[in-house]
Amino acid sequence: MNYKVFAPHDCHIEVELPASKSISNRALVINALCDDSIPITNVSDCDDTRVMKQAFTKKNSSIDIHGAGTAMRFLTAYYAQKRDYECIISGSERMKQRPIKILVDALRSLGADIRYFDKEGFPPLQIFGKELRGGELSLPGNVSSQYISALLMIAPYMQNGLELTLTGKIVSTPYIEMTLEMMSHFGIETHRSNNTIRIPAGRYCPKQFQIEPDWSAASYWYEIAALAPEAEIFLPNLSNKSLQGDARIAALFEPLGVSSLFSQEGIKLRKSDKTISLYEQDLSEQPDLAQTLVVTCCLIGLPFKFTGLQTLKIKETDRISALQNELIKLGYKLISSDKSLEWNGESIAPKITPVIETYDDHRMAMAFAPASFLFPGIKIKDISVVDKSYPNYWKDLCKAGFSLEKDEKEGTRL
Repeated sequence: MNYKVFAPHDCHIEVELPASKSISNRALVINALCDDSIPITNVSDCDDTRVMKQAFTKKNSSIDIHGAGTAMRFLTAYYAQKRDYECIISGSERMKQRPIKILVDALRSLGADIRYFDKEGFPPLQIFGKELRGGELSLPGNVSSQYISALLMIAPYMQNGLELTLTGKIVSTPYIEMTLEMMSHFGIETHRSNNTIRIPAGRYCPKQFQIEPDWSAASYWYEIAALAPEAEIFLPNLSNKSLQGDARIAALFEPLGVSSLFSQEGIKLRKSDKTISLYEQDLSEQPDLAQTLVVTCCLIGLPFKFTGLQTLKIKETDRISALQNELIKLGYKLISSDKSLEWNGESIAPKITPVIETYDDHRMAMAFAPASFLFPGIKIKDISVVDKSYPNYWKDLCKAGFSLEKDEKEGTRL
C-alpha cells in the first residue's frame, strides 16, 4: 500500500526519539555473554532489536533474523563461541544476498566451525559452537564495522584473547569506538594502539546501563528543520557526549541552515541563515547519514559530493543505486561511483506523482518523507519498513503536523 505524505507549513514539536539500535544490540550481546543478567534500561523496541532478543531466548536451533544485518553479524560471532550449541541462522531473501564471507573466514581462522547452508559466502549459516582459541588476526579496515565489533565483543571469551590489526583506511571508526567503550564499561580490558586492538581473555561484569536516544533517528528531524519554512524542534535526552558517531549530524547540518542548542535536558533545533555554495564531505565514519544528507541537499538546491560511501552497496539495499533511482523521479540526476555520490545542481522536470520505492530499507522511507515540503502528496511505498529502527516515526510526524493518506479512492487520513 502506498501512502501520500503532506507536510505542515511549520514544525514546532518536542519528539521522544527511540533508543539507539546500535547500542541496544551491543548491550544484548554483552548481556548474553555475561554470567549474570545486566540491568539494562531503555532498550530499543525496533524490529532489529526484537530479533536479537528472540534469538537469545529461542529454545530451538533455527534462527530467522529476517532483514537485520547487525543481528546476522553479531549472532554469527556469538554462536560460534557458544560451546556445544548448534544452530542455523537464516534471514530474508535480501539477507541471503548480503556477503558474510569476511566474518566467517575470520572466525574460522580463530577456531570456529561454520558452514554455508546454501551459497558459499552468504547466509544461511550452520554453526557448531565451540571455545575459540583466538590469537592474532588481520582484517582490511574498510570492511563493515559490524564484522569488527562482532569479533571484539566475543574476544574476551577466546582462550588467547584477540589481537586484531586493521590494515589500510579504517571506516566507521565511531562504531568500533562505541563497542570498545561499552566493553570497558562492563569490565573488559581494551588496548588500542594505532591500527591494532588487543583484547585479553576476561569476563564481562554486570553493571547498570541506560541506553541513550538514537542520533540516526534525530537526523530526520534535522532534515525537517532544514526543509520547513519555520521550525523549532526539541529532542530530549540527546547529548553532545554521545557514544554514537552519528551525533556528528549536528555539525553536518550547520552548513545546511540548522543550528543545535544543547542543554542538560536535550537539544533544540532551529533554522539559521548559514549558506554555502558546495557541500563536500567524507561520510566513511557515518554512512547511515548518507540518505538524509543527500535528499536534504537536493531539496534545498545545494550541489554536493559525498565520499566514503563504499559500505552503502551492502546495506538493506544498494543505497547508492536506490538514491539515484528515486531522486531522478524528483528531478535530481546524481552521479555515482562505488564510493561516492554527487549532484551538480542541475535538475529536470520531476514526475507529476512520484512514488518512492523503499526497497525494504527503513532509511529510504524516513529520508524521503520530508520531501513532502516540496512535493505535497509524495507517495511512499511500504511505510512499515520504519519498524526496523523507528517504529513511531509516522506517529511522530503526525504529531508534528504531517498527514498521511492511503493512496486509494476512499483514502483514510491519519
